[in-house]
Amino acid sequence: MTRALLIALALAGCAAPPCRDGAPMTVIELYFGRGGVSDAQWSAFLTEVVTPEFPDGLTSTDAVGQWRDPRSGRIGREPSSVLTIAVPSYDAAKIARIGEAYKRRFDQQSVGKLLSERCGSFD
Repeated sequence: MTRALLIALALAGCAAPPCRDGAPMTVIELYFGRGGVSDAQWSAFLTEVVTPEFPDGLTSTDAVGQWRDPRSGRIGREPSSVLTIAVPSYDAAKIARIGEAYKRRFDQQSVGKLLSERCGSFD
């Protein structure tokens, strides 16, 4: 009995607290290297690939990316874009389609992805 109570208490500590304002959302941040990708190409990619997957909205922010090349050890930098998308439920397949399309279209090695659970609303 004591062991079951300890397990229940431990698991309860893992549960996300309820939202005080808004509703639970998954915030998706996608990081795209833009070296060699023009503003017109990026805009077309957003229109043709991203918007059909997330028609309710997203934010695109210009940034500068930096990474260490695993083979040479050199630090690389390039213009980048960060997409921020907040959704009530996460669909991994949509994100995979976007990443694969970007890598294929612009000959990129990867697209970065961060996920977080947050409370939010669009009032």
